[in-house]
Amino acid sequence: MSEVTDKVERAIARFDRVSRTIDERGGPSRDAARRERQRLNAGASRTILRVGVAAGIIWLAAVLIGLVQPIGMFGFLAALLATGVVAAILIARGGRDAVAAPAPSTDLANAPMVERFDSYLYRMRRALPVRAQSEIDALSAALPALKDTIARVETLDPNAQDARRLMSIHLPGLVDRYLQVPVAFRGERDGEGKTIDDSLVEGLAAGRAALRDVSEKLARVDIAAFETQGRFIKSRYGEEGSQLVRPSEGRSRDTIDG
Repeated sequence: MSEVTDKVERAIARFDRVSRTIDERGGPSRDAARRERQRLNAGASRTILRVGVAAGIIWLAAVLIGLVQPIGMFGFLAALLATGVVAAILIARGGRDAVAAPAPSTDLANAPMVERFDSYLYRMRRALPVRAQSEIDALSAALPALKDTIARVETLDPNAQDARRLMSIHLPGLVDRYLQVPVAFRGERDGEGKTIDDSLVEGLAAGRAALRDVSEKLARVDIAAFETQGRFIKSRYGEEGSQLVRPSEGRSRDTIDG
């Protein structure tokens, strides 16, 4: 009986691995991976730019000093060493930020916060159970639309504040605290018959629903503003309520005045 159980568990584990591999080849997970690559490429470009600016400043300073007093071979080597040290520090810092992908900081602007949260979810996905990964995928798929809407409002907007707290505090806190629970205890059920995995999935689903509601509220504000602008243009310049003077009317008035 034990041997049969082991075979069943191995088959289930193999199925989970295959399903995860298939899932990661397409769908929301693939889109999240593409966005992460774009962020990494942008981060590498910024790092290269910083290194170039720092090296330019160092060698400009060396040239200016050389105009006043020759720096000699030792000065040249010192400038070369300073360039190497600064470049190494900037590259190491950029690489550390790319690998760590921490939860969003509360002082980020709206759009960068959504990007950092998207990166955080992508990096943490593999550490979570399969059911939670499905919620992570659904949550990641909703972030591009949220970014489009939340980028146009102030950080102090009440709806934006709700989304910011979810992305920087509540959802990362849920994931981090789940990972702190020893694996051996994640299968235990609480008084309601739920495991830690169940609570994680429910929490992620609730957070996803809340972010979707925020995105819809912000979108409705944009839609209302568009409709108001459309009604104004129609009432002011439409055929029935036009306040523009037609060319024929303008010529007739000029003829009468003449």
